[in-house]
Amino acid sequence: MMNTRVIFCLTLAFLVSEAHMATITITNNCASTIWPGTLTGGGGAQLSTTGFELASKQTRSLNVAAPWTGRFWARTQCSDASGRFTCATADCGSGQVTCNGNGAAPPASLVEFTIAANNGQDFYDLSLVDGFNLPLSVAPQGGSGPNCTTSTCSGNVNSLCPAELAVKGSDGSTIACKSACAALNQPQYCCTGAFDTPETCPPTNYSMIFKNQCPQAYSYAYDDRSSTFSCTGGANYAITFCP
Repeated sequence: MMNTRVIFCLTLAFLVSEAHMATITITNNCASTIWPGTLTGGGGAQLSTTGFELASKQTRSLNVAAPWTGRFWARTQCSDASGRFTCATADCGSGQVTCNGNGAAPPASLVEFTIAANNGQDFYDLSLVDGFNLPLSVAPQGGSGPNCTTSTCSGNVNSLCPAELAVKGSDGSTIACKSACAALNQPQYCCTGAFDTPETCPPTNYSMIFKNQCPQAYSYAYDDRSSTFSCTGGANYAITFCP
């Protein structure tokens, strides 16, 4: 028979582990199937899945052990007809539905998190710095703080994407929009070289296309003031693609 001290220790360990867990719920509100991908940053362990199929209107939840830093995105128009799994946008290059520690190939709309230990202050944002492929949102469930609010990118950047940034699908339609940095590789768009500070790298006409469609999302490297959100107190989070 297990003694009282052992039971107490196991119970305490369970409660501590519960206190360090956040739930991320991912919903596909798009008309077509998507393939969400996940990537843990900073050399940490990958989540229980690094990629999966999600049909229209379906939802899937993942548990994230804090502290954790990482990102989520959604791949589109995926197929394994050739024997190797590939996607038309945001492909992670693994050749499989799971991404196995690989990130998304730009352009990709991203949700980025830093989830704190001990119910501390989490940070999260939507990023179009690597371009845009799908509208998305992230909403805290619980938590507190003045910036503990939903961040939404509901505009369709693809519909306004300039030809020099556009990624075309097999039918000729624009299925993703590259960042100016990725498409043109010039320092004023990448915030590099002489443009590597907030003062010398202001918004450009290209980044403003993204910002006007999605005011709460990062549109380029130094777009901080209106794009970073935070919650304290152990929030869970709901990600929606095509909100």
